[in-house]
Amino acid sequence: MNKSKGWIESEISKALTKWEKDFLGRGSVSVKTDILRDMIIVSLHGILTPAEYTLCESKEGMLAVKRSRTSLVESGVDDLKEMILEITGERVKSFHTDLSTRTGERIIVFKLFNDLEKQLAK
Repeated sequence: MNKSKGWIESEISKALTKWEKDFLGRGSVSVKTDILRDMIIVSLHGILTPAEYTLCESKEGMLAVKRSRTSLVESGVDDLKEMILEITGERVKSFHTDLSTRTGERIIVFKLFNDLEKQLAK
């Protein structure tokens, strides 16, 4: 593989931002991707709308926002896995995500079948 770790991380951040805008209708304020062993960890900041922050002031609203945002992302997981495969050449073993309704940050973890970081260090 001739691609550097930094290049791949940058490409994943760009592709995820594009996916958010195309699939969800809006993107996050900032995206940071890190490759660690057999994981790709993506941190997205500024994903909630002002209306969602208002909803999150109550427990019921917070749970509704988390549920709806998680369902939206999960419904596009096949596209995300394909995106990772195209950029890295590695298949995704599992997908994990969570959203903080307090900070408006989402964390996505793609667990791969192989140690991508080790491959890139060769």
